[in-house]
Amino acid sequence: MSSFPHTTDVVIVGSGIAGLSMALKCARFADVLLITKKNSAQSATNWAQGGIAAVTAKDDDFTLHVEDTLGAGGGLCKLDAVEKVVREAPRRVAELAELGVRFTKRDGELELAREGGHSRARILHHKDKTGQEIESVLLRRVRESARIQVFEHHVMVDLLVTPRPSKPEAKLGQRCFGVYVLDSRDGSIEPLRARAVVLATGGAGIVYQHSTNPPIATGDGVAAAYRAGAVVSDMEFFQFHPTTMYDRDDNGQNHLITEALRGFGARLKTSDGEPFMHRYDKREELAPRDIVARAIDSELKRTGDPYVLLDCTHLDAQSLRSRFPHIDKTCLKKGFDFTDEPIWVVPAAHYMCGGVETDLNGRSSIDGLYAVGEVACTGLHGANRLASNSLLEAVVFAASAAENCKAWLETCEELPTADPWSAKGTHDQREAVLLKHNRDEIRRLMWDFVGIVRSSERLERASARLSLLTKEIAEFYQRTRMSPDLVELRNLVLTADLIVRSALSRKESRGLHYTTDYPAMDTSQAPRHSRLSRLAP
Repeated sequence: MSSFPHTTDVVIVGSGIAGLSMALKCARFADVLLITKKNSAQSATNWAQGGIAAVTAKDDDFTLHVEDTLGAGGGLCKLDAVEKVVREAPRRVAELAELGVRFTKRDGELELAREGGHSRARILHHKDKTGQEIESVLLRRVRESARIQVFEHHVMVDLLVTPRPSKPEAKLGQRCFGVYVLDSRDGSIEPLRARAVVLATGGAGIVYQHSTNPPIATGDGVAAAYRAGAVVSDMEFFQFHPTTMYDRDDNGQNHLITEALRGFGARLKTSDGEPFMHRYDKREELAPRDIVARAIDSELKRTGDPYVLLDCTHLDAQSLRSRFPHIDKTCLKKGFDFTDEPIWVVPAAHYMCGGVETDLNGRSSIDGLYAVGEVACTGLHGANRLASNSLLEAVVFAASAAENCKAWLETCEELPTADPWSAKGTHDQREAVLLKHNRDEIRRLMWDFVGIVRSSERLERASARLSLLTKEIAEFYQRTRMSPDLVELRNLVLTADLIVRSALSRKESRGLHYTTDYPAMDTSQAPRHSRLSRLAP
């Protein structure tokens, strides 16, 4: 870490759309250091196919987008967050276009797609590789900035925080002033002090056995924030994308099949060719993701089949290939033509709707600590995210958080002194199989017991096993030299535990949380959020 600075104005952890957007905004008034544990372009943003939702069409308006978001959110969205994001959407999308993002046009006009839960076509996209387009443009702009340094292969181990005040009436609260960073190439861990810390670490899809997320999505931000004492909210609401390509080769990859394909006219059918969505929702294939995922799950349980069919064969082949070139290429690599043969699909873990609780300025419950993007729980998504609102949320809250961060930097006190990293373990890792086994077990039990449909018995069993795994991993952490795999495993087991604890506390079915023991939504009281904090009394 010889060239690694030990003090900066703003440190941002993560290089997806949220982290890159915030870095560009903060670089206007501060020195920014962006750390990412793999290559800069490796993020969930890069994998996003569908697009970004915004009111731009003449037959659309803000009220409709707000209503669609609230409708998908199961009564748990925060109206002020929804209004903020929807109304700022056109401006933030225009900024992306000004930076160089090429949204697909037809006859000189933006081509807008329609996805599940949307009452209008309002999804701006770059063919079916929108995330990759946005990521590449933002990365290029970040690398052009003289005030942004990017350090790849650097892993956040923990946050630097001051002790919590002993008296509730204390004038100053708990403060975050940096991060402990592991250089994955040489194993060294050093403190990085910063006047503001931004978590943009993405989600935690890898906590489940089947996921659309990249391997780096291990809940790092949520876990670190919780250990530091921040409030996390609504962790039980994990969105499963209804349609990922069934893995014919059994190599563990879950290729996402964008729901824009269903918006284009593709039909879901059983293996014998029978359409089934009409039995679950009048919107059929365009119902929100939680409904479609549960419908598929129900059909798979009913038939015993390992997959259902997504049939595009009745649609124009040339139009399909033109609109969905990435899907076309992926299917051809798998040995079939999706214009001539249905795609085999299954649901997979896709998006974490809960996360580090923030206000409308991206501030967490700890002073100086911000969270933006999927790691944050802003109140926009409620109990279920509306399709293509995630990239939008990232750019809107990155802008607000940057504005607030500027004011914070002008008023915050001097940085405390950071203690050197206290080595937890000194033994070299000789038994890598132990880490892999624990990682695989967490992912399997979460898939089997805490998936699309839950029960109290399954959740209790998951909780009991996670308690044992937590102890095993803590013991391994205490005696073994730090590695990126160990950091991720420690974060995975904590994130899994937060999901299970939140799920057990919700005695109803709402949005993405469906339990057979409480199949109805509780309408006897105002909807409540699940809030957890290590420092709660």
